[in-house]
Amino acid sequence: MIGEYNSQREPIILKEYGRNVQKLVNYIRTIPDKEKRTQMATTLIELIKQLAPVAKEAQENPQRMWDDLYIMANFNLEVNNPFSTPDRSILQKKPAKMAYPQSEVRFKHYGKNIERLVQEALKKEDPQEREEATIYLGKLMKTFYSNWNKETLDDSVIVKDIALLSKGKLTLNLDKVREDNLFEKLYREKKQLRPEGNPRDNRDNRNRGNRPFNKNRHQHRRRDK
Repeated sequence: MIGEYNSQREPIILKEYGRNVQKLVNYIRTIPDKEKRTQMATTLIELIKQLAPVAKEAQENPQRMWDDLYIMANFNLEVNNPFSTPDRSILQKKPAKMAYPQSEVRFKHYGKNIERLVQEALKKEDPQEREEATIYLGKLMKTFYSNWNKETLDDSVIVKDIALLSKGKLTLNLDKVREDNLFEKLYREKKQLRPEGNPRDNRDNRNRGNRPFNKNRHQHRRRDK
């Protein structure tokens, strides 16, 4: 007996459910009694929940599974549907396009989030809080700039750019910024404290500690020595 090729079989409308589910849908359509059809359709829905991987996502929206049942039946199925009967026009519906931000970034080396943070800083009514927010902005701007450029950005440029982004509403005294290193605190590295004692001993300990496999350096010494 020659096997049946897929090219000779009836096309599967929803391939994610498989051919056997499609055959069961076709069988349900042939049942003359409506109550019996409804019972069989409900049983098929429960069977799909257990067998079809795609049903795991559809269980959050049970109506989707009934809609798929009508689609597989080519909308020629009369049962007591617990949901509203879908219309054939749902196949022509296209998903809505996702909105994509088209706003331009004035200073790309800072990024869009800096502009958002400028707007948040402008909401500060207390002068001290606004100044602290402006200083923090300067620190971030210097950090973001250094991620894309090797050279360090001068504080005067940052102060000027903050004023431009805020339309002159956020200002800082450049002399105070430089005197107190307000934008440099993010870049200060913790100094490693040397242990007290003989500097020569400390130097020797560091050198020995840098040797690879220093712990077991004597384990292969010849026994006759």
